[in-house]
Amino acid sequence: MLMEPNPTSPRRAVRNPRVWLFPAIVVTVLMTLLAGFYLDSIADPQGSLHDFPVALVNQDEGETVPGPQGEQRQNFGDQITSAIVANVDPNMFDLRQVGIAEAQQEMQDGKVYGAIIIPSDFSKRLLILAESSVVPGQVEKPAITAQSNPRAGTFASAVMDRFADQALTQVNSTVGQQLTQTVQQQLAGPPPTPIAGASALTLAEPVNVINIEYNPLPGGTGNGLAAFYYSLLIVLAGFTGGMIVHTMIDQALGFAPTEYGPWYRHLESIGISRFNTLLLKWSVMAALAVVVSGVFVGIADLVGMPIERGLALYLYGALAILAVGVSALSVLALFGTAGLLINLIIFVVLGLPSSGGTVPLEAQPEIFTFLARFEPMHQVYLGVRAILFFDAGTSAGLGRSVVATLIGLAIGLIIGVVTTRLYDRAGLHRGPAPKEPARG
Repeated sequence: MLMEPNPTSPRRAVRNPRVWLFPAIVVTVLMTLLAGFYLDSIADPQGSLHDFPVALVNQDEGETVPGPQGEQRQNFGDQITSAIVANVDPNMFDLRQVGIAEAQQEMQDGKVYGAIIIPSDFSKRLLILAESSVVPGQVEKPAITAQSNPRAGTFASAVMDRFADQALTQVNSTVGQQLTQTVQQQLAGPPPTPIAGASALTLAEPVNVINIEYNPLPGGTGNGLAAFYYSLLIVLAGFTGGMIVHTMIDQALGFAPTEYGPWYRHLESIGISRFNTLLLKWSVMAALAVVVSGVFVGIADLVGMPIERGLALYLYGALAILAVGVSALSVLALFGTAGLLINLIIFVVLGLPSSGGTVPLEAQPEIFTFLARFEPMHQVYLGVRAILFFDAGTSAGLGRSVVATLIGLAIGLIIGVVTTRLYDRAGLHRGPAPKEPARG
């Protein structure tokens, strides 16, 4: 139906703060939150480092060397391990001294961002290198391997590489000084023999540091960002999908007007209860979750994303879209129009920077680690990352993600049912507000 224009003058409308002041305040506050959280999450990753998990594996078996008091057991791996631990800030890095099997398992589960591995024959090779400076022969430097874990996050791998370079460069210098002194003592006997120039340079930096990627990412993953963007799609499908379902169903039921360009249409309300309205919206959202999740998997395959666990990705995607959509619709049922802003803050303003999908949480201010404990975006990211990069392992985050998603869905259902039932029983039916009496 066509509506007659309101005769209220523009000046009178402008004098009403609700017309212009309240929207301006809301937008300003929302943009302030967006800028504050987004920029703070990426401003200083190095300065924000805390509890960054790295595995430290010392396999060195040591070597027996002759000495003035007889043979002694020398273990350079133990010395290097102690030096790394002593020189690393425990607040910035969580160094986990584990065996090689445990380190590999934690890398496979995405629980550590990298590993430093000292091989079993490290001391033996180091002493052979020292002997080669006295006795001619061709030898290779002993190696320490620094492994990064690109599947746990591309940015985290860069942090790991920088940490390994700094830590092992210092270790290399310390071991080099010690080895040089040992050789000098061996050459000090009469007549004293100087260390040759090439040997001196080799002894100064005796360790070869090898930087490699553990289980490199395949092509088509956007250097690991595919998991984050896929998670973003899932959250947006639930969040924006819920908003669209809410608006269009309210328009069809006569609770809200519809505008088509210059045409304004407001159907007569059919008198359906709040609870039944919400049930209808939930049903539509459930059907959409099943369809949209399939669309996402199909498009991901079409653009060349490697998906080895397509069924798991589809099922989890449908569950996550449903959980986000149901929760968003329940918030709207509880708060009305204000629920739009609340949903935006929960799912977007706070969700994206605390997801850990671009910058790891350990390289952000700790407020984001706190938010990640309950923010839907982080839970979804853990599940999608586990499916795409860690063979859908439950210990890689999928188990936690599924449980958190089910809890979120249950909370959304409870909020929606309790709220709409209470409103219906209290007689708070949806309808136009009574007209205010004309002022004299």
